[in-house]
Amino acid sequence: MSFQEHFDWVAENDAGPRKAQRSYHRQIQGLLRYHIPERSRVLEWGCGPGDLLESLNPSRGLGVDLSSKMVERASSGHLARNLEFRHGDLLKEGVEEEFDAIVLDYLPGYLQDIHESISNLRQSCHPRTRLYVLSLNHIWRPLLAIAKLLGMVMKQPESNWLSRTDLCNILELNGFEVLTRTTEQFFPFQIPLISGFFNRFLVRLPFFRHFGMSNFIVARPVAKPKLEGEISCSVVVPARNESGNVQAALDRIPLLGKQTEIIFVEGNSTDDTWEVIQRQVKAYKGPHKIQILQQPGKGKWDAVFAGFSVAKGDVLVIQDADLTAPPEDLPKFYEAVAEGRAEFANGCRLVYPMESEAMRFLNLLGNKFFATSLSFVLGQDFKDSLCGTKMMLKSDYERLLLRIRVLGDFDPFGDFNLLFGSAMLDLKIRDILVRYKDRAYGDTNISRFTHGLILLKMTFFGLRKIKFFSVDHDRN
Repeated sequence: MSFQEHFDWVAENDAGPRKAQRSYHRQIQGLLRYHIPERSRVLEWGCGPGDLLESLNPSRGLGVDLSSKMVERASSGHLARNLEFRHGDLLKEGVEEEFDAIVLDYLPGYLQDIHESISNLRQSCHPRTRLYVLSLNHIWRPLLAIAKLLGMVMKQPESNWLSRTDLCNILELNGFEVLTRTTEQFFPFQIPLISGFFNRFLVRLPFFRHFGMSNFIVARPVAKPKLEGEISCSVVVPARNESGNVQAALDRIPLLGKQTEIIFVEGNSTDDTWEVIQRQVKAYKGPHKIQILQQPGKGKWDAVFAGFSVAKGDVLVIQDADLTAPPEDLPKFYEAVAEGRAEFANGCRLVYPMESEAMRFLNLLGNKFFATSLSFVLGQDFKDSLCGTKMMLKSDYERLLLRIRVLGDFDPFGDFNLLFGSAMLDLKIRDILVRYKDRAYGDTNISRFTHGLILLKMTFFGLRKIKFFSVDHDRN
């Protein structure tokens, strides 16, 4: 029996097993709802009866399946105008239409030529498309054999034996870069408290994280962002009690792209920083465009938010006014983002030797702790979470603001807002190495213990909201 014949038969005979699996399917829906924002354009290959696609509430949802009877069932069961279902074979054809998200839900095990099929997916990708792949963790094969005997799982044709490593290798050979790889659904049933403990907590921990029922991979196409010609950059410089660094910032920030805009955001200084900014900007004769403003509230995030709100550039970057992370390193950030090698460029001060007064020992330990903790929370590796220099496309920042609404007003500094939001968008975060210098003027605005406690609270907040999210998660 061919795969098409098998799934035609499944379409007419799976009522009992599908009812037994409703908790499992609900968990898959919750996992993908967490990753795929509502009103996205979503393509699902191997869509089956269409329930998963409908649950994602796409603005345009296209489900394609090898089984014509599954397509008939999906079309008759889901009549919303934003959903379309059609017959198709991924091995023979792709879909020449761009989507924001592509879903393969347990499809790789049934693909007769996985390389060719994955290659065909690229026809449906733009540079910010995300590919979500679910497959069986074969540790669960004995349990599924028992479930078949109990009538909880349909009889299946022999499928491909694919590990997460195999899938990652195939994706990368066909022009995709793997962003995260996890297992999900340690307990694919819905029992209050027990399901949450297993699926939100235990499956995220070392050792146990290898034993979820579903392998889950998020990948992106290796492609440059679609930018028209050479692009511009806005450099936001939050400045509190930094009057002695204003002129140096003007002199040292390099030209980035076709035009560089510098935005000074003065933040409740007790010295003459605002007066110095006004005076030196008025006298400025250099190549950059300049904007100046005073932040409406308090905290670095408030200043960054205010600066980004008025920025005109295609690329946004933060440059701390103390200049301890040298502005001469900004071209490395710009090239990585403009070329698509990074989607969120994160400054890293913890590789090169530092000047003697650049970072005190306790600060160094704290930075390493928070970087390690956030790498675990976000599922992407980086060494320095608190470097002030961070860069991303303005279009991604605008999407990020919508995504972090669920986090509330929890971060006065902005580093975690930007990192958490980038991870929630499944952006590729890359470290860009900088040399950390001594301050040439003034004192740090950071309190090691007071601010360290705030950062610790935010890290645990991230564990709860991001790392230990439920596979039954609903957007809120």
